[in-house]
Amino acid sequence: MNGAPAHAPALVRGWEVVIGLETHAQLSTASKIFSGAATAFGAEPNSQACAVDLALPGTLPVLNRGAVERAIRFGLAVGAKVAPMSIFARKNYFYPDLPKGYQISQYEIPVVQGGSVEFVLGGAKRSVRLTRAHLEEDAGKSLHEDFHGMTGIDLNRAGTPLLEIVSEPDMRSSAEAVEYAKALHALVVWLGICDGNMQEGSFRCDANVSVRRPGQPFGTRREIKNLNSFRFLQQAIDFEVQWQIERLEDGLAIEQATVLFNPDTGETRAMRTKEDAHDYRYFPDPDLPPLVIAPEWVAKVRAELPELPAAMAERFQRDDGLPAHDAAMMTQSLAFARFYEAVRGASGQPKLAANWLMGEVSKRLNAEGLEIDRMPVPAGALAALIRRVGDGTVSHNGARQVFDALWARAQVGLVGPADEPAEAASLAAIDRSIDELGVRQMSDTSALETLVDAVIAANAKSVQEFRAGKDKAFNALVGQVMKASQGKANPAQAGELLRRRLEAKG
Repeated sequence: MNGAPAHAPALVRGWEVVIGLETHAQLSTASKIFSGAATAFGAEPNSQACAVDLALPGTLPVLNRGAVERAIRFGLAVGAKVAPMSIFARKNYFYPDLPKGYQISQYEIPVVQGGSVEFVLGGAKRSVRLTRAHLEEDAGKSLHEDFHGMTGIDLNRAGTPLLEIVSEPDMRSSAEAVEYAKALHALVVWLGICDGNMQEGSFRCDANVSVRRPGQPFGTRREIKNLNSFRFLQQAIDFEVQWQIERLEDGLAIEQATVLFNPDTGETRAMRTKEDAHDYRYFPDPDLPPLVIAPEWVAKVRAELPELPAAMAERFQRDDGLPAHDAAMMTQSLAFARFYEAVRGASGQPKLAANWLMGEVSKRLNAEGLEIDRMPVPAGALAALIRRVGDGTVSHNGARQVFDALWARAQVGLVGPADEPAEAASLAAIDRSIDELGVRQMSDTSALETLVDAVIAANAKSVQEFRAGKDKAFNALVGQVMKASQGKANPAQAGELLRRRLEAKG
């Protein structure tokens, strides 16, 4: 397809960038795609490679039903066609970590066809079309370090189930490619089909990059292999774009090639001339019959799908009144969304709950390198604290102090994420923390009236300026009330009482 994105692409020195991504998502099955060997990460080298993975004589592959079900789940989530029949093929090439001499993949008829992935970039919705998603097995791994100039081969990954997700060349900048990759990553984790661990190779991208003058046919592409972080993805594309532009502007041609990105230098370098499909001599695998997926199976998977991020974000906007940005943040992961729902439900304060999760909670989680499912402060305790902010018992500043205390207690095991004690989540427990820290807001009207009267008497100049129409004078008077109360007065209540007193004495 040679379709262009609906948005106007930004140009780089007068050149249009064209990007398509091929993403390998390792499926979350306990065993490999064609054998019963384990897929656990970190095992001793070559301890999880069985006879089937090595294609030893007399062995036959048997397709993992769980891998197929995960592919169906993905296809339904992206609005793709799930093929009622698809074919496994042998992709023939030689490499030391490919013991069979071929890789079992899908070529002409993949299991998932079409679909799209939506995301937001610069406040605008974007959509990238998918060409296909097909099942295949992973190869082994070549190890080049600590072998005294030799290369070691670890075949543990050989046969690990992958879903290769291929996009159309719809992206026009590295920023757009990164946002697409992040949205895809979030989706496969949300669906539970991939753990998304990029450090362990569970989610990695190949970027096909070319440049052209606007309106011209696509240029020659180069494929950047095995990018396992979003930062590297952006850096690699940006370097490759500049390299291609400079070469073309010097009157040189671009040769189709497979390239590697060096994160230490920030540069790409050619690894080999890029092969075309015919170079791999694809042919149907004679040991595997066609994969037939009955409509009843698709219907069953559809019925079991979780609510998808976009639909959930729309619900949060509609039912909770959250702005689009807040709703998107609450659905950044299924675990985050579930935590928000728990806090929102128990506190009855959706906007305050979202603010706390985007603010104090995210700040602390990021600082300590934690995900929301390892949040030390239970949802019930946070909800109780938010209720007290909502009813004016404690100010936002005071609540932050209580939150810090709750976090500290959790660090020494007094509050834990796994089993949340009812007492820790109760309003009574939060009230005790508020009183222990001395941050309860002053809400006694008579006490506040005494403070307000004293401030008015002591600040005649500010009173005179307020009555002359200077709003800053009123703010200064509110500040004096807060100071006199040692920050414990409810600012809204103090301001209302102060204004009534000034107007009454005017």
